[in-house]
This record gives sequence, C-alpha cells and structure tokens, in this order.
Amino acid sequence: MAFPTETVYGLGANALDAAAVEKIYVAKGRPANSPLIVHVDSIDMARGLARTWPEKAEMLARRFWPGPLTLVLPKQPHVADILTAGLDTVGIRMPSNPVALALIQAAGVPVAAPSANRFSELSPTTAEHVRAAMCDRVAMVLDGGRTTVGIESTVLSLAGEEAILLRPGMISQAEIEEVIGAVHVAREITGSAHPSPGMHRRHYSPKTPLILVKPGQPPSGGHGIRLQMPADTSQYAAVLYERLHQADSENWDWIEIELPPDEPQWAAIRDRLERAAAR
Repeated sequence: MAFPTETVYGLGANALDAAAVEKIYVAKGRPANSPLIVHVDSIDMARGLARTWPEKAEMLARRFWPGPLTLVLPKQPHVADILTAGLDTVGIRMPSNPVALALIQAAGVPVAAPSANRFSELSPTTAEHVRAAMCDRVAMVLDGGRTTVGIESTVLSLAGEEAILLRPGMISQAEIEEVIGAVHVAREITGSAHPSPGMHRRHYSPKTPLILVKPGQPPSGGHGIRLQMPADTSQYAAVLYERLHQADSENWDWIEIELPPDEPQWAAIRDRLERAAAR
C-alpha cells in the first residue's frame, strides 16, 4: 500500500513482518544494502523498536515529532535484519500527515515505508506520481493530496557516542544542535550497508538528464528546459519533485536547474539536486 506523509508518498508494509518487508524491496527494485525507515504513531511505539532510547532521542522526539526527522538507534532483536540491511540499527520517525498517522493507528503496528517509486527514481509527492511509477506494483494508493514538505526526512544517528547527520532534510543541523548540542556530518560510507536511505551517489533522478548550472550560465544547446525555482527554501523543497515530474513528462532532451547557494539552509536541497544529477 502507498500512502502520503508530509515528506513524500511511502510504500508501506508491516515493519514486524519480514515477508511483507521483502515485498517492498521487490516492488521498488531496491538493493538489500539500503535500509528502510519505520514509521510510528507514538514515542512509545518507537521505544519498542529501539534497544536503547537515549536522552537526546527523547529531547528530539518531543521537539520535532510528529515531523520529518528520522532517528537511527540500536534495534531490538525482533526487528528483522531485512528491514535494516543487516545493520544493528533501525531508523524511526513519526510522520505528521494525518492520513499516515491514521493508517499506523489502524494497523496497530509500525509501518516500514521508503518512497513509493522505483529505486533511484524521482520521489512521489502526489498519488498520481505513485500510480504512474508503480501502477502494477502496489495494491492500493491512499490519496492524501500533495505532500507539504516535499523532500525526504532528515536522518540523524544516535547509535554511538556522537550524533551524526546521515541525510540532510528540512529540519536543519542547526535546529537539531539547538536541542542536543554538536552534530557531526557523515562524510563517507564505510561498509557494504548504508546506515541511512538516500546515501547512494545517484538518487531521486528523473529519466531526463538533469543538468545543474551556475546562476547566470547560458542554457545548454538542444531541446531542453530550465526550471525557475522559488527563492525560499521551504517553497523550493515543496515543489522540487513535482516540477521535475512535470518536466520529465514533457519529452525534453535535458532539464536544467540553477544550483542554490552553498549555504547551510540549502544543504538538503543541494543534496537532492546533486544526487538527482549524478550519472
């Protein structure tokens, strides 16, 4: 089943059922080294998945949940290895979308849910995006309208002594540091399994080649389009995938976007653009 969250639409299954989780990997064509995020409806449900629940986790959950922040913590033994790419950690978040919360509450179990698209392709922010990409691979789509945040959650590891930012999102490093102090940024992947989704070099990609250009750079030659994007970070994130989906459907030779400033408040958007443009 696909369902809306405030970030993107997710492809959901019972997180405690290894066979159900395996169907997510098959439907997406997702590699086994990319773990899934588990969605919960309460802090108590999250604690039931984590072997330890440090004070920093409690502080962040009470400040940012429900919302687009995923916490990576040591997992309980009953959390299946297929869910976590064989790692001893699990990513957990509580979505703020009322449809997502109602689904989890009705299911009575935590719900594993990556983005409801084929692996490495554009994330869906409407039910129509899901149907176009996964028409024969998903049994049902809950249509909750357009998502509001528009890009995937911030992922923060609290599995060790240091807090480590694994994936930037619209909850910024600075906002997290205001709550728990210093946060380090993951610079490279070590080991075969990724500690967080979204760490592959190429990800979030349209089928049409995406070209990132400097402000003021002339357009590339040929039959293409340059997208004009909002100047506000929240508005930019909210429409990024939608505009890429639209341009991708129009049979251009290329899509261009000017890179936003290399500044902390743009880190999440630059991350998505650079991975989307990777070849």
